[in-house]
Amino acid sequence: MQRISDVDAMQLNNAWQDRNAITRFSQLQALLAGVVPEEALEEIKMGLQRVGMSIRLNPYVITLVDWTHFKTDPIRRQFLPMSSELEPDHPCLTVDSLEERDHSPVPGLVHRYPNKALFLVTSVCPVYCQYCTRSYAVGSDTALVQKDHVTSPQFWDGALDYIRKTPQIEDVVISGGDVSRLKAAHLRALGNALLDIEHVRRLRFATKALSVQPMKFLDDKEWVEAFLEIFERGGTLFKHVCLHTHFNHPREITPIVERAARLLHEAGVFVRNQTVLLRGVNDDAQTLIDLVRALGRVQIHPYYVYMCDMIRGTEHFRLPLHRGQELEKQIRGSTAGFDTPLFIVDTPGGKRDIHSEEFYDQDLGISGFLSPVVSPGQVFHYFDPLRSLGASAQETWITGRWRENNLARLSSPAFTSIAAE
Repeated sequence: MQRISDVDAMQLNNAWQDRNAITRFSQLQALLAGVVPEEALEEIKMGLQRVGMSIRLNPYVITLVDWTHFKTDPIRRQFLPMSSELEPDHPCLTVDSLEERDHSPVPGLVHRYPNKALFLVTSVCPVYCQYCTRSYAVGSDTALVQKDHVTSPQFWDGALDYIRKTPQIEDVVISGGDVSRLKAAHLRALGNALLDIEHVRRLRFATKALSVQPMKFLDDKEWVEAFLEIFERGGTLFKHVCLHTHFNHPREITPIVERAARLLHEAGVFVRNQTVLLRGVNDDAQTLIDLVRALGRVQIHPYYVYMCDMIRGTEHFRLPLHRGQELEKQIRGSTAGFDTPLFIVDTPGGKRDIHSEEFYDQDLGISGFLSPVVSPGQVFHYFDPLRSLGASAQETWITGRWRENNLARLSSPAFTSIAAE
């Protein structure tokens, strides 16, 4: 295993990045020997034992970390948890926080919105983010989470058949995992099969590779050609084919990223970005402004900023609703309106605008959202992290008294009166 001082951040060989990806703590320990103190490595080791995602980290991302300030570094925090950072999970946490499994008519397909489906085609990614919403299915098993196996190619035919038989589905998001992990032949076959379905009008291919392994777009010509073939064929069929990606911090937008983004832009591909709002990573207005502007300069549309979902082992990342609302107000007006992201609370009933809560009890840290199209009459809650509450409210949550006595009331049709009580 190479030492970190030997790793070239400008290494453009995609296969080399994969071959040298760190998937075991012993590899990380060897790489960082002499770079970070032993006690810090021990903290990372203990942290990895208490989260829902296994480790996978390539040399490119490792060299984006400022190891002289590793404790506060926003890149390191996303991928390598330290035990001292972690907090107990919120009492209302569930493994599948968005209830995707409850909206899966067949394995590997989530059909929540009437005219949109999420097609989960793989369970692997170039790197594993610790806050992954799909930690119930992505990556290898961990001590905390035993993974569902719903993204195997054996399920593709069933998912495609469901889409063919469901004419209201016009929009398909192809994700996982990460579509960059598909072989070019599989990418081409899936894309063409979806384009062949007459009622499917829009395809969105989701990949974080543009931010964490941008050399994929410069070096893996076979994969890029397969994607561009799908894109061009979609155009001839008057169908929209685009790429969705995931940047969280302005330091992730490097010269290699710009080269990859230029290639896509020159081919006419529209790229949208989805950011997750993470404490200690991007939870200040200037960082978000810098990120939005940097994305605009490389022709990536800042589409969404999500409040971090309740995922096992990631409570330290989450922020109270009012903090997300404040940040949205602070960045709006910093750039053109069409280049300003929407701030979103994702719920089992779908995505809701961060300012659209029907009620918000800040003392107890609970807000309620309605989703009339997806789940009419049902209330969906966002729970602020306990650290943001007063001592009395924290005790009430931890003992379970308030949850037992009040959560049912908040789900009733008369819930809107509760905020005034």
